[in-house]
Amino acid sequence: MSEIDQLRGEVLAAVTAASDVPALENVRVDALGKKGRVTGLMKNLGTMSPEDRKTFGQQLNLLKTEIEDAITARRATLDSAALDAKLATEKMDVTLPVRPELKGSLHPISQTMDEMAAIFGAMGFTIAEGPDVEDDFHNFTALNFPPGHPAREMHDTFFLPTAPDGNRYLLRTHTSPVQIRTMLSEKPPIRVIIPGRTYRCDYDMTHTPMFHQIEGLVIDTETNMTHLKGCLQEFVRSFFGVDDLTIRFRPSFFPFTEPSAEMDIGCSRQGGELKIGNYGDWLEILGCGMVHPNVLKSCGLDPEVYQGFAFGMGVERVAMLKYGIPDLRTFFESDLRWLKHYGFAALDVPSLTGGLNR
Repeated sequence: MSEIDQLRGEVLAAVTAASDVPALENVRVDALGKKGRVTGLMKNLGTMSPEDRKTFGQQLNLLKTEIEDAITARRATLDSAALDAKLATEKMDVTLPVRPELKGSLHPISQTMDEMAAIFGAMGFTIAEGPDVEDDFHNFTALNFPPGHPAREMHDTFFLPTAPDGNRYLLRTHTSPVQIRTMLSEKPPIRVIIPGRTYRCDYDMTHTPMFHQIEGLVIDTETNMTHLKGCLQEFVRSFFGVDDLTIRFRPSFFPFTEPSAEMDIGCSRQGGELKIGNYGDWLEILGCGMVHPNVLKSCGLDPEVYQGFAFGMGVERVAMLKYGIPDLRTFFESDLRWLKHYGFAALDVPSLTGGLNR
C-alpha cells in the first residue's frame, strides 16, 4: 500500500469516527492544517523529478479533495444530530396551564372603551366604524368645513400626497367622518357611537400624534338639546360612579353643530388633587351640540324633517380622570410595569353591573 493510500484510509476512518464537531475539526487540522500530514507530504514535491512531481501532486490534490468532501458531509450529519438533540431537550407541553407571572393584562384604553360601550349600549346605541385614512369630503367638507375656512386650521393634520385621481387624503383628525358615512348609508332613526383612533401633529404631556376618540350621533325627527343633556348626564354619572354628579353646558363653536356647547362636570382641585364630584369647581370634558343643518344636507337628509345631536370626547382624557393617570404619553410607551399597575384582568369584561367603577 502506498503512503498516500495509507493516509487516505486513516484520515477517512478518523472522519467517520468523529463524534462531534470539535473532534471533526481536530481531524481536519491534523490532516490539512499548516502542519498537517497532507501538507507535510506536499513539501516533498520539491525533491522529486518533474514527472514524479506531476503524478504525486495530482494524487495529493485528489486526496485533499476527498478529505474535504468527507469532512463536509460528516459535519452536516453532526449538525443535524445536534439540532435534533436540542429540539428533543427543549420540548414544551403546550397543554400545561399558563404560569401566573405570564398572565396578560387589558390596556386601560381598551377597558375604558368597553366601559363606554356598555353604558351607551344600555341606552340603545350601536357601534359604527370607519377607515383611518379619509378623504377631504368626509373629514372636512361634509362636516361644514368649506374650502379655505379658518375652521380647517383647528386641527394639525397629517396630509398624504395627492392621489392620481386628484383627491387629497389624510389621517382622520376626528372620528366624525364616520358620522357622515353612517348618515349616507343608513336611514334615520340613527343612534350610534363611534370609537376609534385619530391623528394630529401634536405631542406633549396632554397630546399625542395618535389618540382615541369616541363620538355619538342621534338622528330622528324629535331629538333636541334636552335629550342630549339627559344622555350625557347619565353617561358621566355611570362612568365615574357619582350618582348625583352635576354637569353644565357652555356655548362653544364647532363647524358641524349648531348650537354647539362644551360640557363641564363637577370637580375639586383642593390640595393639588383632582376629584370628580359636586365640590364647587368645574372641569371641561367633552364637546357636543345639535347636528348642523348643512351636515344633514351633505348627507341627503332634509333638515326640515330630521334633526339630532352629536358629541365627542377623548378616551385617554376620561381614562386619565377616572384612573388617576397623570401623563397621556405613558399610554403609548409599552412599559410593562405601567401596564401591570394600571392594567385590567383580561376576562374582566365591563358591564353595567360590574367592572365600570374601579
